[in-house]
Amino acid sequence: MPGRPGAPVPDAAQVVVVGGGVMGAGIAHALLLSGARVHISESASAAAEAAVVRVQALLARNGRAAPGSGTATSPTGSAPADCEDRLSAGIGLPSWGSVAAVFEAVPEVVALKREIAAASQRRYPEALIATNTSSLSIDQIADAMGDPGRLVGMHFFNPVPASRLIEIVVGARTAPLAVQQARSWVESVGKCAIEVRDSPGFATSRLGLAIGLEAIRMVEERVASVTDIDRGMTLGYKLPVGPLELTDRVGLDVRLAIADHLSATLGERFRAPELLRQMVTDGQLGRKSGAGFYRWAADGTKTGSEL
Repeated sequence: MPGRPGAPVPDAAQVVVVGGGVMGAGIAHALLLSGARVHISESASAAAEAAVVRVQALLARNGRAAPGSGTATSPTGSAPADCEDRLSAGIGLPSWGSVAAVFEAVPEVVALKREIAAASQRRYPEALIATNTSSLSIDQIADAMGDPGRLVGMHFFNPVPASRLIEIVVGARTAPLAVQQARSWVESVGKCAIEVRDSPGFATSRLGLAIGLEAIRMVEERVASVTDIDRGMTLGYKLPVGPLELTDRVGLDVRLAIADHLSATLGERFRAPELLRQMVTDGQLGRKSGAGFYRWAADGTKTGSEL
């Protein structure tokens, strides 16, 4: 069920997505379908251009046909052409007079996220600042801000168009209004929210990582094949995708970074298996590198088991 109603999202709101990788493009796509005007902020022009291409591909793939019209539309009725008219990208934060929200989706590096949160707050004094971290402390990121109450965690899930969940993470200094605004954004993009307190791994990363690490240990110990472990979890536990395929989709390097963070904060039970560490060292990062627990084609389709 959708979360409790929050503060209304402005009509035709202007929003900034910082970081146009896979997650940033997915978030931008969802916001465009909600009717927002979206600017993707990147560190280089080539990255900004690539981000636009990613969003355009999502619009082409995930548009829906209005009954009898033959025209691709979003769940709210916005046609992809109109969405593209509301999409822009460039280097740095745009000089817009009014920004309703900033959605940060850069790599899981505390220093980088702190820098972006602080800069966003200075540039847009009234905007909600949302970080898409999957495991880092909201409170640590907020330490760089003059007004930490405006920072909230909004953890989107990959792939964003197919996932219904957004995890709202509330820091010790997050203002109630920021939580209300986050809930309203969740509703505006047609997804559902759960609310968790800022703690290592939050709820979903902590539980998902525990399953993923144990699956990797089972491969390491030759308990079963990669495909049979995943099949066991999809058929037996009704997971939409197996934990090893999910690790490939998330990125083995991302999973390792989260495991190292949680093992340092929560203890030995989150220690990364040596197999995971070795695969990352060897450049087997999953779908983005073409090989992980599975082999992946350039278009992102799975072509077979690697191990």
